[in-house]
Amino acid sequence: MRYTENAINVLTARTFKGIGRAWFAKNWHNSFTNVADIVQLLKHDSQEDIISIEKFEEKRETILAALTRSEQYIDGVVAIGDDEFPQYRGNVKHSERPIFLFYKGDLSLLSKSNLNIAVIGLLTPTVEIEQREQKIVAELVKENAVIVSGLALGCDTIAHKQTLEMGGKTIAILPSPLSNISPASNRDLAHKIVEQGGLLITEYLTVPKNKRDIIGRYQERDRLQALFSDCVLLSASYAKNDQGLDSGSRLALGYASDYNIPRAVLYSQSEDANPMYDLNRHYMRDQSVIVVNEQTMREDIELLFPRKKTLF
Repeated sequence: MRYTENAINVLTARTFKGIGRAWFAKNWHNSFTNVADIVQLLKHDSQEDIISIEKFEEKRETILAALTRSEQYIDGVVAIGDDEFPQYRGNVKHSERPIFLFYKGDLSLLSKSNLNIAVIGLLTPTVEIEQREQKIVAELVKENAVIVSGLALGCDTIAHKQTLEMGGKTIAILPSPLSNISPASNRDLAHKIVEQGGLLITEYLTVPKNKRDIIGRYQERDRLQALFSDCVLLSASYAKNDQGLDSGSRLALGYASDYNIPRAVLYSQSEDANPMYDLNRHYMRDQSVIVVNEQTMREDIELLFPRKKTLF
């Protein structure tokens, strides 16, 4: 497993009470390897009862032991301050910036030099939605886009599988540890993503503690999908509060809007009465959102590549 002393120190510092992402954005501008210096910073801001070099080292050993137990599932961990730590897209407030990632596969796919397109949507698409999504993903892969999604059932699975079938690269951002990939039915797909040169990433080393933790992890996953993508494309989803089935898509698009990352929706006039496109129709009212129509798909997707001329 690949990691630096700095990465282990970031993981350790994060375990102290009161130390969140914003603290790292404020204090962790370079690689930190001197434990005494870190402990001094923690003493100033942490709410921990005991803050000492001995306590830090104890926590550090616990993390190293947990990494050792998971080493067959993880290629490495990278953290803020590491040379390989990927840059996020957009304008992200301190409390939402990632500070470490566990990964398996090609970490360079997160680089800003790549054109990463997140393709998201509902869990139960119709055959027609699946076919339209397959078409646009195929066109995106032809343009050398890296397809980002969340390994969920439905539209996420379609995006990953179509990318692999086209010989492209795809990134799966997980709400679960790499040692216990969720959903379990997509574990073979996750392995195939890595085997074909793709990437799995997560912010989690251990399983969730309770239902509230699970919900929070899915929300954080949606945030990562936005900030590691140059555009977030919605395949299809229900509108707000309609059967409660669209929360992930709305969250990812909401994060993209907050971060000033381009958003796009797939749409066909033939689906005017289909409630599975209600969220698409909602976002079509926003003139800043790109609408990709099935009949003009080739022309429309050019709008998803504002940086293409400078990269290819």
